[in-house]
Amino acid sequence: MSKTPLLDEPETLVVTAQHRGVGVDIALRWNADMYSESLLGFANGVHTPQGGTHVDGLKSAIMRVLNAHGRTSGKLKEKSPNLPGDFLREGLVAIVSVRLQEAEFEGQTKNRLGNPEVRSIVSEVVTEALNEVCVRRPKALAAILDKAMAAAKAAEAAKAARELVRRKTVLGSSVLPGKLADCSSNDPKQSEVFIVEGDSAGGSAKQGRARETQAILPLRGKILNVEKADDAAMYGNTEIQALITALGLGVKGEEQSGAELASQLRYHRIIIMTDADVDGAHIRTLLLTFFYRYKRALIDEGYVYIAYPPLYKVRHRSKLHYCYSETELAQLKGQLKGTLTTQRFKGLGEMMPAELWSTTMDPGRRMLKQVTAEDAAEADRLLSVLMGNAIGPRKAFITEHADLIDWSLIDL
Repeated sequence: MSKTPLLDEPETLVVTAQHRGVGVDIALRWNADMYSESLLGFANGVHTPQGGTHVDGLKSAIMRVLNAHGRTSGKLKEKSPNLPGDFLREGLVAIVSVRLQEAEFEGQTKNRLGNPEVRSIVSEVVTEALNEVCVRRPKALAAILDKAMAAAKAAEAAKAARELVRRKTVLGSSVLPGKLADCSSNDPKQSEVFIVEGDSAGGSAKQGRARETQAILPLRGKILNVEKADDAAMYGNTEIQALITALGLGVKGEEQSGAELASQLRYHRIIIMTDADVDGAHIRTLLLTFFYRYKRALIDEGYVYIAYPPLYKVRHRSKLHYCYSETELAQLKGQLKGTLTTQRFKGLGEMMPAELWSTTMDPGRRMLKQVTAEDAAEADRLLSVLMGNAIGPRKAFITEHADLIDWSLIDL
């Protein structure tokens, strides 16, 4: 996936070195239109998803070198504190791979490299390469520092909002969003919340739900596209605030164990229930991307689900049938004889409360898909391509999939 690089040509800094018996391969690239970092670590070809000493060495070198050159260049004042590594790595995509004779992994899952000597080896390799880039390419250095300082400024602007969220959700005493129709149960394990689009769908869902265990949170239209928003804009958004407060998400970036997250959440099933159309799919993608970037543990721990409302209602004589796809409808038409009356639902608001309950919300009959990390990552990737600032990937995606478009579903 292409991004707009902050480094001028060549876009990516690539380093290959053999240092103190350890082979090191590094690739670094800062992107102007990303607000997060993506760091991948490998040891002897094995992916280390939880990082380790090789990733720690990379991080420490980046922070030390960029702050030092920031002061030398005059971007940072001598008495100013160092820019934190999180801000300096904003927009960074990096791969660090090490080859060593005996790799030591931490824990039974071996997801984190533990060799202590690797930290200083990787740090020395990155320091030498990055020092050269900073000296030879001052414009690239300035662009990275400007982005980091903008991130620091945005973080200050968002601090008050984050503290407000902390008071509301973590310390626990604020009024829940007025649009939330809460359930009567106080047990998160037994409680679930349906996130729906608009007051019309919310009205049907509120009337049709099981009030003891099911809550309804209507959203007004499409939520903020977090692909293009920094933390300040995100915390200031009304719909995002409603989600954070109603669900009990806490503050972005807080490290929590599974037990801590479970005790903080107000519902242990968060169900996205959007219309079965293009707009509904768009809102679902925005929500998945928000959860993935704001609190990925929600997805990793299995708290997020997608509801599947029917697309069609078919009346055959005195019986009603519901179809959840075009394929189901075609199969049903082939099975039933006689006159059929078919209604396509344009939205959840068109369904009667009892109908929405029986087809989509009743735990005994509904269809739910538990969202996986792969689902959310794909939604995040798709949002980046279709709604990011980079035009090239979007054009390529549209060209590649043009033959799959159903023009009858598009408003011209």
